[in-house]
Amino acid sequence: MKTNIGVFFGGRSTEHEISVISANQAMAAIDREKYDVTPIYISKEGKWYTGDKLTDVKNFRDLNTLTKDCREVYMRTIFGDTNLYPAKATKRFFGDGSAPVSHLDVAIPVLHGSNGEDGVFEGVLESTGIPYAGCNVLASANGMDKITMKMILASDGIPVVPYVWFTDKQWYNDRETMTERIENTLGYPVIVKPANLGSSVGIGRAGDRETLYDKIADAARYSRRIIVEHMIDDLQEINCSVLGDCDEYQTSVLEEPVKSGEILSYTDKYMGGTKGSKGMQAAQKRIPADLPEDMTAHIRNLAGETFRVLSCHGVSRVDLIADKSTGEVFVNEINTIPGSLSFYLWEATGLSFSGLMDRLVALALKRRRQEDEKTVSYDQNIFNLSGGVKGVKGAKTK
Repeated sequence: MKTNIGVFFGGRSTEHEISVISANQAMAAIDREKYDVTPIYISKEGKWYTGDKLTDVKNFRDLNTLTKDCREVYMRTIFGDTNLYPAKATKRFFGDGSAPVSHLDVAIPVLHGSNGEDGVFEGVLESTGIPYAGCNVLASANGMDKITMKMILASDGIPVVPYVWFTDKQWYNDRETMTERIENTLGYPVIVKPANLGSSVGIGRAGDRETLYDKIADAARYSRRIIVEHMIDDLQEINCSVLGDCDEYQTSVLEEPVKSGEILSYTDKYMGGTKGSKGMQAAQKRIPADLPEDMTAHIRNLAGETFRVLSCHGVSRVDLIADKSTGEVFVNEINTIPGSLSFYLWEATGLSFSGLMDRLVALALKRRRQEDEKTVSYDQNIFNLSGGVKGVKGAKTK
């Protein structure tokens, strides 16, 4: 019997459409001689659907028709139950209309952004005990939140650009103090970002106070936590993918994205400067990046250390910034579920997309085996011990 892979995608996120594209690419790359594939699409309303039509991205042009042709499902958050169940029981002449729709052996989340890449969905998978590829709850949350990520990296000696952060309420209640902090600590120009989004959503450059106010108002539309970073004028953006777990990983060749403006935009990343949407691999880029060997080695080391320090798992992409005027390199952010799963970087490194999916399945199963070796509870009934209802707190000490 083949291993059945559940591929989860879509989600309640501003990166919903990009997730659909990435997942369809991933499902097309999975070797059907080895595996069965069950697509699970999560709508913008949070409903789960499965069906063969979800494996063709063209069908997403008409979502109403697509979801009507698919079956709404859910998973029970019971450890050890990795089945998909019908959300609505159907009447059948024979059998149980509420019986499982599918049994999943491995899950591969291809969810970008909030409610999918930030640890929320990973918590659902943890509660079922299903082996899954990708970062766990903690690593996902830390990797998604740019503020927390920078704090962790800086504490371990990994260079990040200077920054200031605050909540939206802090900003609206005391804008003058926050502005002074930004101007005194960073100066202009700066980059304003929502703390927990990707794909360049809500990001903008500010070269003066008036523009700063506009960009913070825009970022606050998407997140309660805002980060403002010093902007390096003469910068070079370099990306590196990392595959494995925090104890054993490898880094890919480097890419240099080609941006159309001062910062890499959503259009630059996902539409390749054209009218079509083909995922991250469609973006204009140089692979491998044209860099000296020593700088290439340094950047790959920083990417690997970022992956390790954040305790990542599966495949990630680390985005770095090089200051061309000084030669300094800074870690900008990590994408714990990168667009297109960074397959194009691994193909350039010598690993096929199909081989990448094999590795992700193997990593999921490996982690499940390792976690099964750990103690999570004691075979002891504390209620049978003396002490009555007072419990442990009521126990007397001599």
